[in-house]
This record gives sequence, structure tokens and C-alpha cells, in this order.
Amino acid sequence: MADPGRPRPDRPHEPTVALPVLGPRPAPAPAPRRRRITDTLTARAVLVTCAVALVSVLVTALVAVPLAVRGAERRDQAALAAQARLAADVLRVRPVRQRDAAGDRLIRQLRQQEIEVYVVRAGTVDRPGLPRQVVNRISAGKDVSGRRLVDGRRALVEGRALPGGDGVVLTRATTSGPWREVLRSLWLPLLAGLAAGLAAGLLLARRLARPIRHAADAAARLRAGDRAVRVPVEPPDEVADLAYALNGLAAALATSEGRQREFLLSVSHELRTPLTAIRGWAEALADGVIGADEAPGTGRTMLAEAEHLDRLVSDLLALARLEAADFPLEPVPVDLTRLAVDAERTWSDRCAAVGVPFRLEAPDTSVPAYTDPGRIRQVVDGLLENALRVVPPGAPVVLAVRPAGADPAAGGVVEVRDGGPGFTDDDLAVAFERGALHQRYRGVRKVGSGLGLALAAGLVRRLGGEIVAGHAVEGGAAFTVRLPAHPYLTRTSA
Repeated sequence: MADPGRPRPDRPHEPTVALPVLGPRPAPAPAPRRRRITDTLTARAVLVTCAVALVSVLVTALVAVPLAVRGAERRDQAALAAQARLAADVLRVRPVRQRDAAGDRLIRQLRQQEIEVYVVRAGTVDRPGLPRQVVNRISAGKDVSGRRLVDGRRALVEGRALPGGDGVVLTRATTSGPWREVLRSLWLPLLAGLAAGLAAGLLLARRLARPIRHAADAAARLRAGDRAVRVPVEPPDEVADLAYALNGLAAALATSEGRQREFLLSVSHELRTPLTAIRGWAEALADGVIGADEAPGTGRTMLAEAEHLDRLVSDLLALARLEAADFPLEPVPVDLTRLAVDAERTWSDRCAAVGVPFRLEAPDTSVPAYTDPGRIRQVVDGLLENALRVVPPGAPVVLAVRPAGADPAAGGVVEVRDGGPGFTDDDLAVAFERGALHQRYRGVRKVGSGLGLALAAGLVRRLGGEIVAGHAVEGGAAFTVRLPAHPYLTRTSA
């Protein structure tokens, strides 16, 4: 009889099994859009720093210009006061009515400096334009200093009283000259501020853009498949956080892809085993090596391998569809006690056939839960299948059901325990990851495809519950499933 474990060399190659994609496919990268110069961080940083410099200069001007103008006016007022005292001293040398040529010459010089001179004689000003209040004050023997309306224009006024109700008043019109002078002097600081803002913006932009460009390059290399890329960590803290995040993402992707490769290798091995057996027996039948009396046994062997293969493919398809929104779920009120009793009828015989005692721990009353009975039975069967695979003869397998709390609204708990080799604490941390335990214990003890626990965890989460792996009092592993008692919001991701 042909060896069923080895394919015949004259047969075509074994068929390639296409595995479903376990997880969402990455979205295609968006087409790059055309960039404008203002879209770059450098340009925006330069614009912002220049704007800040411009605003700083303008704010400084708003505060400094009035102060400078008032200072200039105070200087003009003091100069005008000094000239008024000088004029009064000159005119005081002789009586005002007999003013000599020195006084006339002083008045002409002052008028050449755009200073108007008004002479008050016995309470009467020599020409119109001077406010009456100023004339009356001078006639009363009091000096005048300040700003007044002179001949309809605002002017600086300095008046000095002389004996006999006489006096001299000097006025100078206030013009926009100080404002123009101060504003003209702002051009240089403004240009200097803009230049400083431009330089600071360029330096700041280069400092900030460099780590961002590094991060963008690293992200592009990650997208291209380079998992060894790392981003240098440098200040400030926000940039360092970005580098840490990208480096962590690269490490996580490398770990995830490594596990995925191991998982696919394991699944490929599991698929190849029944396929090879089926092909070997089929070749033996085709070649006439197997007689008629051996045909029924061969058929049963091929049927068992085909069922094994069908379970593997069904688990793969269920895992691939588990995260899709259209995964079928039909939650209804369920009595977990009744579900456990139904499972006992099936599994007690299977366990007894291999010398493993099966025990059911369930209350006499119902344990209500709101779940999909078919899916939760699938979870229970998967957990019992895993337990039966690893427990030695004589070690127990326990199916337990109990309320989650004293309040019936707390939901119910289904627990599968065994007396097998159990798991380490490190195993419990990755118990529900696809293929993790399969990879660790392949060749050490009996293992399945590595899909069962991942599928069970995904189903329980979609059913609104939670599943926890732990250590059993029987010495092996314990899997505890908590289910809600009332309708829940269906989860769309496992």
C-alpha cells in the first residue's frame, strides 16, 4: 500500500491553500497633493515670527510715540519759556512805551523762529489773535504757561508780566513735526525687527521641521515595509513624544508581523497535514493498492481528515469575518444552566471514551443571560475541545455555570476547567492571541491550530461579555466567560 504520508512524485504539485486575511487591509495611500509655499512649516514659522516682530514694533510705537511727542513738546515749552524770560528781561530795561532798537531786533529774531510775539500795554495787546483770558492774566501781573488757542490754532503759550499791567507773550504753533520725526525714526527699528523675525523664524523652523521630516521619512519607510527604522529622540518634549510613538509603532509592527508569519506557518502546517493524508489515501485508492475490504476504513480515515480540514477552514473564515459588521449574531435570552446540560450530554461520552472524567457544576435554578446560544455553544465546545486535547487520562474536565452575582441582572458565568498541564503567567498574557500558544508548545505537547482561543475571545467580546484565562483548582487551565443578562450594544470589533 502506498505511503499515505508521502505524495507520489509523478503526481502534480499539491494545491496551494489561500489563507484569509486576518484583519483589515490597509487603506491605499492618498495621492500626494500639490504643496504651496505657505503650507510648509518653515514658511509658516517665518510668517509667524515676522508678524510677532511687526506687532511688537507697532505696539512699542503706540506706547513710545505719544511719550516722545510729549517729551518734544515739553522741550519746546521749556525753550519758549526761556525765550519769554529773555524777552521780558530785554523789555524790562526801559519802559515798554519807549522800546528801543534792541527790543525790536529781539522780536524780529523770534518771529524768524516761527515764534509770535504779543506785547501787552496797559491791558491792551498790540495785535489781535491772543485770547482775552491770557491778556487779562498778564494785565493782572500773572505769568502764563501752557497751550491755548491762538488765532484759531492750537499753540504753545508763554507769557511774562511786566510792571504797570504790561507784559510780553510768546506763542508757537504746535505742528505735526514731532510726530513725523518720531514716525520717521521707526523705519529702522521696524526693518530691524522684521529682519530679526525672519532670522528667528528660519532658525526655529529648521529646528522644528528637522525632527518632523525625520518622522515623515520614518513613516514612509514603515509603509514601505522597513521595520528596522528608528527615529532619533531629541527635544522638545513634543518631538520626543512623536519619536517615541513612531519607534514604538515600528517595534509593535515588527512584533505583530513576526507573530503573523509564525501563525501563517503554523496554519499552513495544520492545513497541509490533512491534505497530505487525504491525497495519499486517494492515490492509493486510484492505484488500486487498497482492496475492497479496506475501502470502508480508508473512507472513514479520509472523512475524518476532511472534517479536520473543514474545521480549520471554518475557524479561519470565522476569524476573518469576526471583525466585519455583517458577522451574524442573534442574541436572545438564554438559560445557561440548560445550555450546560445539553453540552454535558455530548461531552461526557467523548471524555469517557478516552478515560477523562467529565463533571458538570450547575445550580438547580436557571442562570439567565442575553447571548447568541449557537455562538456561545461554539465557544464552550472550543474550550472543551482544547481541554480534552491536553488532559491526561484520569484528569478531570469541568464545565461550571453560576450567576455572576446575587442580583439576576448581573448576568451569568460559564467556566471550563481542566486538570491538564495548564499555563504559566506569561502564557496567560498571550492566551488569546492568534497562534501564540501554538507556537510556544508545538512539539512539546498536543496543540491545535492556534485559532480556537482567539476565535472564542472574539466571539465573547462581540457578544458583549468578557473572557479571562487563569489557573484552575484542578491544576490545569481555567477559562471564565462572563455574559450580560440584558441586551447590549453589539461590538463591531473583536
